[in-house]
Amino acid sequence: MKDHYDFSKGERGKFSAPDAAFRLPVYLDEQVECYLAAKAEAKGVDLSDLVNELLKHEIEIIEAVK
Repeated sequence: MKDHYDFSKGERGKFSAPDAAFRLPVYLDEQVECYLAAKAEAKGVDLSDLVNELLKHEIEIIEAVK
């Protein structure tokens, strides 16, 4: 690594996209992932779509109980 870098010709935010969506990784337990992957395959949907569907349903239940 150099002691000094010249950023005098740099352009701030050149590669930044203000509308960029950040996808945070979610790590499932192996058993949970295998179970849900099998259910997703049986339904013919993507695993992430199934997980989102389940979580949205849980949020509806939580909100209904409030």
